[in-house]
Amino acid sequence: MTNEELCTLAVKAMENAYVPYSGYKVGAALLTKSGKIYTGCNIENASYSPTVCAERTAIFKAVSEGEREFLKIAVSGGKNGEIAGEFPPCGVCRQVMAEFCGADFEILVVKGENSFMKYKFSEILPFSFNPKHIKKV
Repeated sequence: MTNEELCTLAVKAMENAYVPYSGYKVGAALLTKSGKIYTGCNIENASYSPTVCAERTAIFKAVSEGEREFLKIAVSGGKNGEIAGEFPPCGVCRQVMAEFCGADFEILVVKGENSFMKYKFSEILPFSFNPKHIKKV
């Protein structure tokens, strides 16, 4: 799976977004170490706090099916489904990534047609709180 193909799947995942309030559609495509791909879209809620981002939707789908090791994720977004520059993962999504992804996990942020930026997880959340900080008894 090339980075470009993963970005294309993220853009396609935007089509399923449920965004009656903001109109901002976001899609994500997650590649696991086993080679499986999980897509996700953002799903809004009238009370806002239960809203779920595309990245978390994809990660939670993968985890719910037994996947725990991830290679990279592509994220795209824009008003009314039109790609309008970069839509990087929010802080909550970055914290979820900290639970499951290592420092070398790649985040592909779609900028436009055939254009994306590539980041390592350690670049977008350099001092993360993650499972290693919890002492197990």
